[in-house]
Amino acid sequence: MNKRYDFDEIIERRGTDCEKWDGLEDTFGKPDLTALWVADMDFRAPKEVIDVLKKRVEHGIFGYTRYPDSWYQAFIDWTIRRHKWQVKREWITHSPGLVTAMGIAIRAFSDPGDRLVIQPPVYHHFAEEIRLNDRIPALNPLKYGDGRFSMDLEDLDEKLKDAKMMFLCSPHNPAGRVWTEEELRAVADLCVKHDVILISDEIHCDVVYKGHVHRPIASISPEIEQLCAVFMAPSKTFNIAGFKASAVVIPNKDLRERYNSALSTLHLEGGTCMSIPAFEAAYSYGEPWLEELLVYLEGTVDMVENFLAEEIPSISLVRPEGTYVPLIDCRSLKMDPDQLHSFLIGAGVAMNRGANFGIGGEGFARLNIATPRSVVMEGLKKIASAVKKLDR
Repeated sequence: MNKRYDFDEIIERRGTDCEKWDGLEDTFGKPDLTALWVADMDFRAPKEVIDVLKKRVEHGIFGYTRYPDSWYQAFIDWTIRRHKWQVKREWITHSPGLVTAMGIAIRAFSDPGDRLVIQPPVYHHFAEEIRLNDRIPALNPLKYGDGRFSMDLEDLDEKLKDAKMMFLCSPHNPAGRVWTEEELRAVADLCVKHDVILISDEIHCDVVYKGHVHRPIASISPEIEQLCAVFMAPSKTFNIAGFKASAVVIPNKDLRERYNSALSTLHLEGGTCMSIPAFEAAYSYGEPWLEELLVYLEGTVDMVENFLAEEIPSISLVRPEGTYVPLIDCRSLKMDPDQLHSFLIGAGVAMNRGANFGIGGEGFARLNIATPRSVVMEGLKKIASAVKKLDR
């Protein structure tokens, strides 16, 4: 395959007010760390997206903007092309971002004091949004063994008995799992059995590696289709998270109307003059860029796995089936979460604490590989040097 995109290019992001690099001192206490944390990329977005945005800027008028037919069609075409899922236009609504969509869904579909099931270690905003909205996180922890996370379906059956909603992370951040059709069907059947509304965060659905296939939960059965909301966005896929543009798919009319009512109450129903064309351009023209990105990221996964095995055998990669933010297993270092966090900072690397993702994340750290391989290797070498000093 002829390469059109240079993912090895180092693009200086310091001085752009990006959280990942300019926020290092505020978050980690040091400004000069190798940043391998926040889940965005250090790669330039597809040229086609940039060109559309340049044209929009050159127009020079930045007034209120509606969602055009082409916005909906770009998303519909993408989901059928990439995920074999036929989405009807009337099912689609939106949100400024998926964390915002979580909060709206919680308000629309549950009441204070309700129990909402999550599967830790999982994206920390799940538990945070539930608590901020005066609901109770009901924990169905993932199981870990042989280098892989899996669901505890027996426990999930119990937890759903008195739950109002469930949040599924698919693919799972930070476990890196791309759930199989069998696993998804089991979750869907249990939600239908207990009449629990299922919210599926599928923001990482386009970053899936060879041998694995993402299946939108709503496509599993007609029953779960009518009991779920699916959150998707081009933000992780094409590195345009700063535009805050997401699609929310709710096939059930009653649930969709309840969601839209909550959206309107907060006056969040409008898009922006930049986020709408960015969303549309990414889904319309970004596929060749994505195909090359996936090859590059999988090569980086191989590089990390091999380096750890050869240079730091006490640390291993939880090899991801999808996403670009896998976990590394540091449990053999026998450090508590604070010690591990301080150790990595001392090594000169900024990574997310595994413990921040909840039960089961202790002893792990989340590594962002969506950066040039030279940057990833710089961070790995720093960790290797620090581990060797522990052994002296």
